[in-house]
Amino acid sequence: QVQLVESGGGLVQAGGSLRLSCAASVSIFSFPTMNWYRQGPGKQRELVATLTSGGRSNYAQSVKGRFTISRDNAKNTLYLQMNSLTPEDTAVYYCNAWATVDYWGQGTQVTVSS
Repeated sequence: QVQLVESGGGLVQAGGSLRLSCAASVSIFSFPTMNWYRQGPGKQRELVATLTSGGRSNYAQSVKGRFTISRDNAKNTLYLQMNSLTPEDTAVYYCNAWATVDYWGQGTQVTVSS
């Protein structure tokens, strides 16, 4: 049973930083692609950042230059470093891993105050 557990969310002022973590119960080498999604209040879930097993990353335009996705294979953990946060970044952030099927974490709340 694959489990993804996010942590690191919280309340931060605009301009601040947070680092989200996603700990996997299996080796993350199992996943060709790992992603961070977010769902803001009244909004649809959107893809924020993608990291392939080959090390390629992609970002939503709204976070490019501010967010960085990375992984620690030894710790089976995916990260999202978020800098220069704005109230528009307020959302529940979800870790996602794909390997023929999608696996999701439970989400972690990020709230950015103005």
